[in-house]
Amino acid sequence: MSVPADEPGNPAHAIFERFLRAGECREVLGCFVELCQQLGLQGSGLQLYHGLKAALNYWNAKALWSKLDKKAGHKDYDQGTACAGTKCLVVGAGPCGLRAAIELALLGARVVLLEKRDSFSRNNVLHLWPFTIHDLRALGAKKFYGRFCTGTLDHISIRQLQLILLKVALLLGVEVHINVRFEGLVPPTGKAGGWQAVLQPSSSPLTHYEFDVLISAGGGKFVPEGFKRKETRGKLAIGITTNFINRHSRAEVEVAEISGVARIYNQKFFQNLYNKTGIDLENIVYYKDDTHYFVMTAKKQSLLKKGVILQDKADIESLLSPDNVNWDALLSYAKEAANFSTNYCLPELEFALNHRDLPDVDMFDFTCMTRSENAALVWEHNGSRLLLGLVGDCLVEPFWPLGTGVARGFLAAFDAAWMVRRWAAGTPPLEVLAERESIYQRLSQTSPDNTNKNISQYSIDPATRYPNINLQAIKASQVKDLYLVGTVEVDHKRKSDNRLSTAPGDVYEELLSWCQASTAGYPGVAVSNFTTSWTSGLALCALIHHFRPDLVDLDSVDPQNAIRTHQMMLDIAEQELGIQPVLSSAEMATMAEPDRLGLITYLSQFYEVFRTSSEVEVSKKPLSPRGTRGAILFLSKLQKSRNLTHKRAQDSAQKDTEAKRSRRDTEPVRERTGENSDACYFCGCRVYILERASAEGRFFHRGCFQCRRCGATLRLGDYAFDEEEGHFYCSLHYPNPPSVDLPQDEASALPDGDADAAAHPPSEAGSPHVSPMERAPSPPQPTPAAPQPGEEPGEVEDTADAGDMEEQELLAQPGRDVREEEVPRAEPQGTAEEGEESGGRRKIILTPLEKLSLSTLNLTSEAEPEPPLKPARLRPQAAPEALPALGQGQGAWKQKEGKTDMEKGRWYKLECPDKQSSQSFQDVLYPHLAHEEPA
Repeated sequence: MSVPADEPGNPAHAIFERFLRAGECREVLGCFVELCQQLGLQGSGLQLYHGLKAALNYWNAKALWSKLDKKAGHKDYDQGTACAGTKCLVVGAGPCGLRAAIELALLGARVVLLEKRDSFSRNNVLHLWPFTIHDLRALGAKKFYGRFCTGTLDHISIRQLQLILLKVALLLGVEVHINVRFEGLVPPTGKAGGWQAVLQPSSSPLTHYEFDVLISAGGGKFVPEGFKRKETRGKLAIGITTNFINRHSRAEVEVAEISGVARIYNQKFFQNLYNKTGIDLENIVYYKDDTHYFVMTAKKQSLLKKGVILQDKADIESLLSPDNVNWDALLSYAKEAANFSTNYCLPELEFALNHRDLPDVDMFDFTCMTRSENAALVWEHNGSRLLLGLVGDCLVEPFWPLGTGVARGFLAAFDAAWMVRRWAAGTPPLEVLAERESIYQRLSQTSPDNTNKNISQYSIDPATRYPNINLQAIKASQVKDLYLVGTVEVDHKRKSDNRLSTAPGDVYEELLSWCQASTAGYPGVAVSNFTTSWTSGLALCALIHHFRPDLVDLDSVDPQNAIRTHQMMLDIAEQELGIQPVLSSAEMATMAEPDRLGLITYLSQFYEVFRTSSEVEVSKKPLSPRGTRGAILFLSKLQKSRNLTHKRAQDSAQKDTEAKRSRRDTEPVRERTGENSDACYFCGCRVYILERASAEGRFFHRGCFQCRRCGATLRLGDYAFDEEEGHFYCSLHYPNPPSVDLPQDEASALPDGDADAAAHPPSEAGSPHVSPMERAPSPPQPTPAAPQPGEEPGEVEDTADAGDMEEQELLAQPGRDVREEEVPRAEPQGTAEEGEESGGRRKIILTPLEKLSLSTLNLTSEAEPEPPLKPARLRPQAAPEALPALGQGQGAWKQKEGKTDMEKGRWYKLECPDKQSSQSFQDVLYPHLAHEEPA
């Protein structure tokens, strides 16, 4: 029997008020147990919540009940029956674990939550997105913490957030157990049994609790069996957090917060800080909550100079190890930065204490960010299935400068609850996993700007939060590897064979063992480390040859020329496998201990590429163009229409390259003297592995890869390189190839338009030879000249292949890039003269899309060399009498294609038979003047 609590002076009222104001984890749990005992309530789940509502008829409680009732009445919860009968175990009482437990309780599931600690002591302050503020208010956060987001505040300490969520979870019937550590899973021993947990202490009554859903929120260092982690490493980043006691004095209230100041936006502030204190920071944030909370990113050189870090070490773990940090200097560093950033307005700064009763100051490395490859998986053993999901830091480790941790953690908690709802509804497991992975793809991209703006409509349904989300982006067939059958231990070993462990020592040993197994049996190869074993280049050759023997010819490898061998393997890996080099060939050939990490990083890429080679057959289908008919015609004619100038330039460049390579190959191996893969080729600054790109054996920042002449950003695979000068260019500004020289006496007398004609004089037979830019026969012209034998006046030679109608249709299509005049086409009436090519050259007109497609193809020609191309001329068509003045020893009129002209203009050149004089001029001929003689 419950005791009515609406009477004045009822002790339950006072207990409830103590429960609302409780500020410690143990105090909250004690007050709640006392309240249930006072009201005579037992049980868990929503049944307990409804009992509390009925028994505690108290005005302060009624306001809270109304908020929770409104929340529980959402259609997604089906009045608390959506997950009825589902048993869940949530590991971790952090903000994300508590938030997931609340949603599961609202769905009607039985929820047991484990926490290995018995206190909430994290004073660090979290930035809240608008939807998280709205969500917490809907749960009654103001009832538990009156100063929650008052005014413009958009942050809260982790400790206060945990207390709010813990109280809500208890009211909704979540069973919370503290001082219990989760150690692992116990599969069911029989068909009638269920999944259980290995717990410490083993005497806990929860060791016999059977569940079918496990939600892990144990933090970034705790990931259940079966999940794999991915690591992203960036620039060295050292963070410092510190908390000072907030006495809430008038002077402290008046100090303005710093929501986030980055060096790039306020350089003067950081420069003054450095000049006056010697403290060099990248950014700093200051929030006021229960404490004065500061978080900053410090530069390593500043920490070394101030004595915070005793010795500079390459390994970040050794650099920040306790024995390499001066604790007193760290406290002084943090306090000095806090004082300066607040203009020394915070009086009597005193460090708050953490759970170890030490000053709450921490220095940490966030150079490496980790995330899980998958958000969920299913285990089946003896016919019993277990759904596992991740939320919080063990799913995606947050990047604190962006303030995304709790916001994305809440989104992941909602996504996990939706997954459990689908699971309880009987949806096939593979469909549940596929949908969860589809949603997970969006999580790392979320921000307040790209989520739905109507935050009041947010629910566990992903469609209410993510705009235009495709819940079927990943198909069920793609997640079969996430459905595991068998015991935990057996499956974990099977899966771990194909992936590197996350422990640093395990990574080294596992990668080394893989390299040894892959290179075993190759002559001259004995891999025992990641330095000297790779200097000859033979080990890398053996590694690639083991998996792709089609790429490496071992007979062509020179074991005496390590640099050349390494360069050849680096090129193969980059071009054929898509593996970007991390070290240069010279660095690999003179491997030193500092390069060990770079080599491990490089070989890890081979591991990722080759680890599935036994399962997936590598496709070796030749590339084929996928252009339109015009593109196909272009390719069919390309080898026959190579420009002589370009060919000469290529031949010359090839000879120069071979000569330089031969000189380089004969040079002895020199020790590196400054320029290496750690320095950008362009700016000279250090370039880290994550931001490094390479081309032509040079390493650089991606942003520094620019054209030497115009400064345009270049793309890998779309650039020109001057090996002699060592400069990179875009395709427009690459130094011009060698041109065909003209005799000085002729070239000086010709205008620009005729220089090309003089460079290619007509053939002895007088046959027309179409220039490379000309791909269609020129129309008949009124230029009078003597006809050739066997021809009637007015006949024009057609250089097109008879019957090639498909190409003629292309020439007539509208919307093409036409570079010649569109004039009527004469019917072919003559035949090619002797000495003339039977297949004339014609212009293939391409659309811009076809040109773009063809620009990506490898069009290297192996055709035989051609004689120099000759300029276009038309054969004489009119009788000699048409030009009596010019036909009498003054020269003959020759027609040459001119440049663009609005009125169908032509360039005419008067060539004298004695070759002693030559003149050119332009005469504009209109269609109705086609048969007039030139003046």
